[in-house]
Amino acid sequence: MKHYEVLFIVKPTLTEDEVKTKVDFVKEVITKNGGEVVSVIEMGTRKLAYSIKKYERGVYFVVYFMAPPALVTELVRNIRYNEDIIRFLTVKYENKTEVAAWEKLSKGIKLSPARKEREPRRPAPKPEEQESKETQE
Repeated sequence: MKHYEVLFIVKPTLTEDEVKTKVDFVKEVITKNGGEVVSVIEMGTRKLAYSIKKYERGVYFVVYFMAPPALVTELVRNIRYNEDIIRFLTVKYENKTEVAAWEKLSKGIKLSPARKEREPRRPAPKPEEQESKETQE
């Protein structure tokens, strides 16, 4: 089984019960087709970068799951027919570093930038130090 995430945006005009029904629908499609839902993260209502179907805002959700590759096509097919989901994005995590990142994200842990892990940051040279180096050369 592969590691995936699906981010989808639901219409902001829906009630809380209707939004919960849409999330349960996505989870049900995953579990019925042999997948395992690891976590669901609600990101809340946010302003869209541009209007989609005349909506300026949307309710964001991210579902982390493990599934066979054939499930993704079925999931995409079901989401496309759902008029209340205005946008979605499916991401596959393949190599070891991506899977490690998936495990952290599915638990709600934010990723730190890779540079911080590799080397400590050095402070920028002060302007007077930089001038003195230039005059010595």
